[in-house]
Amino acid sequence: MPLFGTDGVRGLANGTLTADLALTLAQATAVVLGQGRTADARRAAGKRLTAIVARDPRISGHFLSAAVEAGLAASGVDVLDAGTLPTPAAAYLVADRDADFGVMISASHNPAPDNGIKIFARGGVKLPDIVEQRIEAAMDGPKLLPTGADVGRISRFADAEDRYALHLLGSLPHRLDGLHVVIDCAHGAASGVSPETFRDAGARVTVIGADPDGININDGVGSTHLDKLAEAVLAHGADVGIAHDGDADRCLAVDADGSIVDGDRIMAILAIAMKQRGRLAENTLVTTVMSNLGLHRAMAEHGIEVVKTAVGDRYVLEAMNEGGYSLGGEQSGHVIMSDFATTGDGVLTGLHLVAEMARQGKTLAELASVMTVYPQILINVKGVDRALAASDPGVAAAVTAAEAELGDSGRVLLRPSGTEPLVRVMVEASDEQTASRLATELASVVKERLAL
Repeated sequence: MPLFGTDGVRGLANGTLTADLALTLAQATAVVLGQGRTADARRAAGKRLTAIVARDPRISGHFLSAAVEAGLAASGVDVLDAGTLPTPAAAYLVADRDADFGVMISASHNPAPDNGIKIFARGGVKLPDIVEQRIEAAMDGPKLLPTGADVGRISRFADAEDRYALHLLGSLPHRLDGLHVVIDCAHGAASGVSPETFRDAGARVTVIGADPDGININDGVGSTHLDKLAEAVLAHGADVGIAHDGDADRCLAVDADGSIVDGDRIMAILAIAMKQRGRLAENTLVTTVMSNLGLHRAMAEHGIEVVKTAVGDRYVLEAMNEGGYSLGGEQSGHVIMSDFATTGDGVLTGLHLVAEMARQGKTLAELASVMTVYPQILINVKGVDRALAASDPGVAAAVTAAEAELGDSGRVLLRPSGTEPLVRVMVEASDEQTASRLATELASVVKERLAL
């Protein structure tokens, strides 16, 4: 089974993800990413390569980041230890400091016992599959073993968070003065920088989920647990709530009435605002096949094209890079604003969302009303042969029948899991009863036809 998943290497810390693995992975990364013209030019000038290393606050990040830094320094790479930072901050700083690559230790929205290793290439961009495969292969090959003065140095990147915060503030189209924002930091990497930056942008800020102790990350708080944020917004009479996940590459929101505003609605608001300001490249939004039909309808009404990709922010990024687009993301809250970031950035997204409230003088509910959310029912059908989902004639006939019944008022999506023996059945319709009925009927057909 490949070591790299959809977003780096992830697993149970000290289970599948050990210090030995982290060290070896870092050494292989130095071998593979230490190749190329830029790296050769640095060496010819008598300079060592440089890497940024950061982590989220989960307790295992200490020994994993130490192992990564040891592997890099032992390979002749100078390491700037940025400490606890959001994943998008690490990506930004790779570009800002002209580093050769970066490593982020985080398992994003996963619980504390898990952890992960994400690698960014020069410019702060995620690695393509082929490079990840080369790194994995290099783990069994020869290592770089410089001696004497040629070994790498490890130093503290003392102003890393300040640089990132200034970058975020410099991106804003409008200050946030007069708005009361509740921020849920998921006891994660944004616990310091997100509230600070919102305050510096002019907002009145109330903070929850910002007391990380190494084991409470994502525990009942953050973008996967929005009930506490909704309660806090209502209790404090705030204008808006912003929720991050553990490494702050996601942003979901809650309006003044406690209603959830998901990634689709956030993208709709930003896309329309960016078009109005002439900042939406090619008048195009990039999103995945899981985005709600209501988003597509809203974009069509405002003359905005939509490019659809497979599920995963890496595929959104690939499409954005290929087409030169400036906005894309996922329903889950990974929103990518390529004018300012190379990956999903929950703090950046939240700031720009609230900035639009201030700029337009509207509530979040008013802004979100540009999109009508179609009821969406998702059923995971387990214990089936996912490889046959696209070719079984019985399943195809059932999908065709459901699509015929829905017409233009809904859609059907069957998506085999990439990692488990299951098929995801998703139905959208103009009413929840129809969506639920058709999804249940399709799930039954999939289970009957594809059972293992």
